[in-house]
Amino acid sequence: MKFSGIIVSFSILFTLTALRNAGAQDSCSHQCGELLSTCSCQVTCQSLGNCCPDYKEFCLQISPYSGSLMGGKDFLIENTAFNTSSVLTCRFKQEIKTSGYTAKDGKGHCISPLLYETGFIPFEVSIDDGRTFPYSGTWLSVHHSKVSDEEKCTLVNETKWQYYGTPNTYGNLTLTWTHQALAETHVNVEVWGYHETGDSYSENWLAEWKYLYTLAREIPNTGKFTFTPIPAEGNYSTWDFGILRITPSSYSDGQSNIPSLWSNEHALAWHLGKDFRDDPNAWATAKCMEWDRKEEKLPNFKEEIIDCPCTLAQARADTGRFHTDYGCNIEKGSVCTYHPGAVHCVRAIQASPQYAAGQQCCYDSTGTQILTHDSTGGSTPDRGHDWGSPPFLKPPRIPGFSHWLYDVISFYYCCLWSGNCQFYMKRRPSSDCRTYRPPRAASAFGDPHFFTFDGLNFTFNGLGEYLLVESDLTSLRVQGRTQQGHLPNGTGAQGTGLSAVAMQENNSDVIEVRYSEDLNLEVLLNQKVLNFSEQTWMDLKGLFLHSTPDQNITVMFSSGCGVEIRGNGGFLTLTVLLPEKFMNHTQGLFGVMNGNTEDEYTFRNKTTLPVHASPQQLFEFGANWAIENGTSLFTYDTEFLLNNFFYGEKHSASFLPVFFPYEDPADSLVEEMVSLCGSDPFCRFDVLTTRSLQVGNSTRLSHQNHKLLVEHLEPVISCGWLDHPINGTKNGTNYLLGSTIIFLCSQGYELTGSKERTCQASGAWSGDTPSCIQKIAIEQLILLGCVFGIVGVAVLARLTFLCRKERMLYSKWG
Repeated sequence: MKFSGIIVSFSILFTLTALRNAGAQDSCSHQCGELLSTCSCQVTCQSLGNCCPDYKEFCLQISPYSGSLMGGKDFLIENTAFNTSSVLTCRFKQEIKTSGYTAKDGKGHCISPLLYETGFIPFEVSIDDGRTFPYSGTWLSVHHSKVSDEEKCTLVNETKWQYYGTPNTYGNLTLTWTHQALAETHVNVEVWGYHETGDSYSENWLAEWKYLYTLAREIPNTGKFTFTPIPAEGNYSTWDFGILRITPSSYSDGQSNIPSLWSNEHALAWHLGKDFRDDPNAWATAKCMEWDRKEEKLPNFKEEIIDCPCTLAQARADTGRFHTDYGCNIEKGSVCTYHPGAVHCVRAIQASPQYAAGQQCCYDSTGTQILTHDSTGGSTPDRGHDWGSPPFLKPPRIPGFSHWLYDVISFYYCCLWSGNCQFYMKRRPSSDCRTYRPPRAASAFGDPHFFTFDGLNFTFNGLGEYLLVESDLTSLRVQGRTQQGHLPNGTGAQGTGLSAVAMQENNSDVIEVRYSEDLNLEVLLNQKVLNFSEQTWMDLKGLFLHSTPDQNITVMFSSGCGVEIRGNGGFLTLTVLLPEKFMNHTQGLFGVMNGNTEDEYTFRNKTTLPVHASPQQLFEFGANWAIENGTSLFTYDTEFLLNNFFYGEKHSASFLPVFFPYEDPADSLVEEMVSLCGSDPFCRFDVLTTRSLQVGNSTRLSHQNHKLLVEHLEPVISCGWLDHPINGTKNGTNYLLGSTIIFLCSQGYELTGSKERTCQASGAWSGDTPSCIQKIAIEQLILLGCVFGIVGVAVLARLTFLCRKERMLYSKWG
């Protein structure tokens, strides 16, 4: 189904038809999301007043709306009452069936299934034993690590579970859970294992969670279970990565898609066989060597992953392509267990195109990237991206679990359970930043003021809906709506500000961020208002969506384009980040991204304005980029939006803003404005047009943030990693422009080549490669020559050749 201005316009036209039609109404049975001839089953119908009479019966609202992709979550169907004798069947993706039930209050319940993907999953409900499925809704499947701890059972002292059987790690283990989460008096505890079968990177490569055995049966549902692990026997002991599941005892062992509580996925050291207990180091070493041999035969995924940003500032600024690694977060105290010495790590948001691999980049307290060549705390790329990648379902794209199988359990083999970490680091070396190119940033904020990708700025405070940026490279469209500001007395100001931004790339979902009429910030997914109460990160079609607690919204498209939106002083502040590949592929109010400011103000007909165009000329330029209903991505679901933006002009010709606000020395506000704004022209402009210091301050902060962002995204030159000489050391691990690395030799060795090398603007190191030569080697040759009387010219020539080769001619030979 397409979500565009065309669909919305049909919806609005049919609203009038529906209101006039007194005859039979259509039904939403089997039709949710559709626009029917006499009424609507689309989500906008409630605010537009054109819903079919049975819309709420068949188009389901559920609570909770999300849960782990492992399944087993009981969710309530809120808006429909069923007959208590009804037998509910819930069907996900038209193929995966689970048994639902009707509670005593007539409310229906479904159980979410085990899935191998994340994102919104369509589901349907049957009340006739699966013959028809007239009811429908969506369920949000979530990466297992992003589910709250309250929804899982807890491995108390998880480290002990994962090191059990290694030296000094024995005793009892304890599992806890919220007993009210399962409405049974007795429960079972099961062990499940994960594996991927078939040939790597082939059609028969498949993922499977498999029930192994029941650890404890019919124990009281008290919320706690303690036991002493015994080594698994037979084939069970070969499963070293898995999970625990707690289920009501009334269900069969290993029964799928039933009410469940899952633990975190973890290394199953506690259940491994006697051979592991007898000699964990030897067992793990053998596993590490086996993994190393397998890696040798697999494709080199590192050739296609994006390079890391050179600095921590770049990594945190490039929000379209990198996001915080929750295992090492500077905003959560920098608890970086697997990366000692790091204060923050990021992960590449998108998996690599062919092999679905992931990138990780870690930084120290100086903002310098940490490399595995220098430290075990360095960042390591991943054969399987931790967050998975569309279309999911098959290896190595399974969210979380492919990554565990190829990059985490192998770390246990080589680094945590044995002392063979050099094998792991050889296969997972850090990427440096020599080929990293930061994105370009464009911003709009305040009245609004526009900062283009190539660095120009201008003010365009037209009233309407406009194309901010469009690219033929990926069919990217970002559109903005402006509304008139208001003075403190409630009258309209002679200025506007962004009130809504809508965006789409290729055939991705459509995201809109807007201020509602009561000035609450709303995020719409394909015209439906999203609820972030359960999940702040969502895997959607063609994009990822993230919302912070203070409602900063980030949209990350698959191309690497990032869009950041935040509410600020009653107007939206927008930033668009585009990777280098978009050069010469953009148009709109943010200009032509090509490093040339001369063509920044390009009209649709490709004519241009000069760089120093007047505000009135720029007003014409902005008006030229008004959109049409047929290409609009916005949702028009209120009378206000219909009258003012759908039926009204896309650019209001009757609204004339102020171009040069007057600073009246007699105006008492001017003194406060000068104190607040200083020399910031945008802050001063907005204070004068809105008569609001709050709006001016928001503009000032947004301007500062944009300047800081552009500063952080300045290109940085890297000369690449330098090794220390054999039998020597180096001082320094910063390989960026201007950095100097100093080399020293161990005692008994002398340095040849350069004692220090500096990273130059050309991207090359100064000097020559150093080496450390044993001091006594030449003296021993001379002594041997004297003892055996070898003083001939030929020998002398040979000695001279050897000495020259090592650059150590001794003058006493002359």
